[in-house]
Amino acid sequence: MISRRAFLARSAASAAAFTVIPSRLVGADGSRSPNSRLALAGVGVGGVGFGQLQECAEAGFQIVALCDVDDAYAKKAYDHWPQARRYRDFREMLAAEGDQIDAVYCGTPDHTHALIVLAALRRRKHVCCVKPLTRTVHELRLVVKAAREAGVATQVTAAANTSETACRACEWITSGALGDVRELHAWSNRPVWPQGMTRPPGEDPVPKDLDWKLWLGPAALRPFKRNWPADSPALTQMNLKEWNPGIQAVYHPFNFRGWWDFGTGALGDMGCHHFNTPFRALQLGSPARICASATRVFAESAPLASIVTYDFPARDAQPPLRAVWYDGGLRPATPRHLEGWPLPDEGTLYVGEKGALLHTWAGLQVFPEALGKRLETVPRTLPRRRGTWGEWAEACRGGEPAGCNFKWAEPLTEIVLLGNIAIRTGKLLEWDAAQGNFTNSPDANRQLHDDYQNGWSLEAV
Repeated sequence: MISRRAFLARSAASAAAFTVIPSRLVGADGSRSPNSRLALAGVGVGGVGFGQLQECAEAGFQIVALCDVDDAYAKKAYDHWPQARRYRDFREMLAAEGDQIDAVYCGTPDHTHALIVLAALRRRKHVCCVKPLTRTVHELRLVVKAAREAGVATQVTAAANTSETACRACEWITSGALGDVRELHAWSNRPVWPQGMTRPPGEDPVPKDLDWKLWLGPAALRPFKRNWPADSPALTQMNLKEWNPGIQAVYHPFNFRGWWDFGTGALGDMGCHHFNTPFRALQLGSPARICASATRVFAESAPLASIVTYDFPARDAQPPLRAVWYDGGLRPATPRHLEGWPLPDEGTLYVGEKGALLHTWAGLQVFPEALGKRLETVPRTLPRRRGTWGEWAEACRGGEPAGCNFKWAEPLTEIVLLGNIAIRTGKLLEWDAAQGNFTNSPDANRQLHDDYQNGWSLEAV
């Protein structure tokens, strides 16, 4: 295992970046104004964006502008912040707001993240983006480079790796009490939206409150279709009742995730959550090999269930590691350490030579039980922080970079995107992290980027 000093040094180095302090937060004498509220503009405010903007407001941001392509879907946000200026096109918002805003929140579907984030970074705005940061690896490289050049505070909304639970997991693993960790398993109850389907026939009138072409953005044009038929396999094969009864939308709202043109499936949605703490605890970088098995994979949509296996090389004093992702109701076989303990619907499991650590939304569980009692004496060495929104607010004011800043999120995003390529190709893929390509599959390399259509360009925003 690595030393505690090396572990802390690496964590700090990965987050280090120069941060621009907004002029509105600096007094006439050059001193910072820690109590000044940061002016925030939100893009994509009707879905998860509504709740997350409320979290931003609680962390000290002032919501001054709102942008959404669907006025009806965004109405709750418009009503909640009636003083905020309203826009439909993020380009118009950024042009009009200028220096009136300090930061931009992006809560749109995956396929428009890169456009919005790059436009904000090039105007030197602090940026927070919902996970995954981008939809393709090519976009990811451009976004991380732009963030470095802008020198602003960035954050991705993966489950915080700086919470008490996450930090305790890191401290226990770093202590060496589990022995060498050579296996990692992570699983999710997603998808809870339609996947494993083909495009429905027909076309519906576009609602008057929705700009469908703007919603499509750089994706290929397709007819608007509102809902699936009630007896459609896209609905009947999904266990939607446990998540949100009555969801029948084909694309918008929410159900974009199952389509490759717009989303990144269950792995893209939840992988960034479940892998964030392991990346810190195990010093993960890029995998050397990726392979996947799945239910039927359609050209346009993610499968109902998949298993993705990643092989990571040795890191410093840590041994090679195999990490396995499961979704669609699949779970790992119970390791011997767990002694029949039932696995929950979602979780992350570290398997070491001397024991296992199960990390769930409810907390941590160590196996065998006697090992857990010994781990209670491991010192708390990592600083606990304020969570996603507090960390970002602190970073925007010139403090420590957020725990999932764009540089940290780069390999975290990469792993889910590479996994999706393995799902789509069905091949064992050899990944050359230094060159940024696969050494054994031209088809997989073509999926590292995507053509932008309808006049959109990553260079022009």
